[in-house]
Amino acid sequence: MNAHPLEQQKADPRLVYDDPRLEPAALERERRHHEASWPDPRGFLGWLRSTDHKSIGLRTIVTAFVWFAMAGVLAALMRLQLSRPENTILGPDLYNQIFTTHGTAMMFLFAVPVMLGMGVYLVPLQVGARAIAVPRLVAYGYWMLLFGGIFLFAMFFANVGPDVGWFSYVPLSGPEYGIGKRPDVWAQLITFSEVSALVTAISLIVTIFKLRTPGMALNRMPLFVWAMLVVSFMVIFAMPAVMLSSTCLILDRLVGTHFYNYAEGGDVLLWQHLFWFFGHPEVYIIFLPALGMISPIVSTFSRRPVFGYLALVLSNIATAFIGFGVWVHHMFATGLPQFGQSFFTAASMMIVVPTATQIFCWIATIWTGRGVRFTTPMLYVLAWFFVFLIGGLTGVMVASVPLDLQLHDTFFIVAHLHYVLIGGSVFPLLAGIHFWFPKITGRMLNERLGKVAFWLFFTGFNLTFFPMHILGLQGMPRRVYTYPAAMGWGSLNLLASIGAGIIAVALTVYLINVIVSLRVGAAATDNPWDAADLEWSTSSPPPVYNFSPQPTVGSRDPLWHTELTPPFVIGLNPEKCEVLVTHLLDAEPDHRYPTPGPSIWPLLAAIATTILFIWSIFSPWGVVWGSIPLFITLVGWFWPHRGVPPREMERELARLEPREATS
Repeated sequence: MNAHPLEQQKADPRLVYDDPRLEPAALERERRHHEASWPDPRGFLGWLRSTDHKSIGLRTIVTAFVWFAMAGVLAALMRLQLSRPENTILGPDLYNQIFTTHGTAMMFLFAVPVMLGMGVYLVPLQVGARAIAVPRLVAYGYWMLLFGGIFLFAMFFANVGPDVGWFSYVPLSGPEYGIGKRPDVWAQLITFSEVSALVTAISLIVTIFKLRTPGMALNRMPLFVWAMLVVSFMVIFAMPAVMLSSTCLILDRLVGTHFYNYAEGGDVLLWQHLFWFFGHPEVYIIFLPALGMISPIVSTFSRRPVFGYLALVLSNIATAFIGFGVWVHHMFATGLPQFGQSFFTAASMMIVVPTATQIFCWIATIWTGRGVRFTTPMLYVLAWFFVFLIGGLTGVMVASVPLDLQLHDTFFIVAHLHYVLIGGSVFPLLAGIHFWFPKITGRMLNERLGKVAFWLFFTGFNLTFFPMHILGLQGMPRRVYTYPAAMGWGSLNLLASIGAGIIAVALTVYLINVIVSLRVGAAATDNPWDAADLEWSTSSPPPVYNFSPQPTVGSRDPLWHTELTPPFVIGLNPEKCEVLVTHLLDAEPDHRYPTPGPSIWPLLAAIATTILFIWSIFSPWGVVWGSIPLFITLVGWFWPHRGVPPREMERELARLEPREATS
């Protein structure tokens, strides 16, 4: 959002209109001017240049689900291999690549990006903004996600996929044991995904703090917006740790440093400290947006404002703070001092308190609601209560040092991880997609198909992962590609593999529902669920400029309390791409700001960055020579421009005037 200081005009006192009734002709005229002045490039080239947050958010969600599907195929291959003892479908080397690529893609290419993609799409709409802050930076973040995923899977199909686990522990991934480029592929993929997450988090923070519509004070923000704000700060504090650790790993491998070489003064455990300082907060980076999706769904289908708004907000913040103090429970088996273990045991148990608070608030909302509607999104949320409770209880179990020492690196941990991550995030995510699908596409998903997919997914999930608790208690270790029949693990593994097949069928039904509904689904109204937040006040799907005129709010549920809603915002020039900047606390109007339009430079900068990253794992000189094209693209990115030529704008407006006169 760079602009000449003279263009940052202070807000006029008339910026908020003093009469809530605007004439229809004036509204229509303003809408036509917005259509002319807000660029919406068409075609493939336009898609490459787009900086509209809705386009970027939607393509981020779709791309993340593509990586999810590819990682899911790898999971199916693992379950096929483990379905019977002494199976020979996969060899140990390929199995190592498969489980590493599966975990890496799920954690770094799906779980975090899909949540940030939902935020990119929904946050500007929920705060009443016409655009997202620094939109070109968000576009750059998407291209880095896309190229990082292509890089990972291209290396996997070339038999150079990472094979040291999604956590890439040293010395296994170090220069002594990590032969070839496989660990380097993993380490550089981390840089791709974390750069993408960091730039998106920065944009979301600026959008939430400075682009909220008048009247939306901090204590009126939607709970999903609060969740994304907390998560964005967590990304900024957590992601640099794993970028630092992976960079040190590459330096050890490529230029002979000794960050993790104990013989030369390094420390092997330094890797685990740096990685898990990021790794456990990442669980909540994935988890908190899902909680933010639950609140509007529960509120909408219980027909009452969510109970305990302040408690829900403070619980999100408390989870973020405590989440940075629990990473060492991943390292209880490394021989840490008992005093340190006791501290992290206490923190690991204490972190369940904020989530329990939120659960009780949602139960109170449902209990006191005016008749719960058991739609498909609501079913996913209700299933979340059951599934996540199991994951949370097993988390408290492994927070105990004596029990963790017995269960560490067994299938019990695999079961706990999936109950927390899939149960805690994928169930609400599928609910959220079903909930916001009509707003995004203008079509309704089929409820019958949606419920079929839900029941299949719920059944398959529990059939897959609950037996893994028992396998872990029976001593089956993680990350083994086969096992002898005498161990007696075959029947439970077969049951888990059957469950994985049911999950695949469920997600296929969900996908069919999406595809069919896009073509022949019932047309959605602006607010088909009768929800309360601002995104439901604009058309389905929203226009490129989001709102015309820009709304204001007078309560936490503006569409349920229209009598408290102040007048619309006026004073923004409809012939320019302007956003309204407001003050941090109370969202009072501050000034108008021109937002950047479509540009090809974010794509070119991402291509240059990709060349630099990939070149650097083959030669340190790649950092030097790869910086040159990156510098050139950044110069083009920030080169001053005048925007839409005045004559072209005049012609477009003149073309619209006759239509206005005839109407």
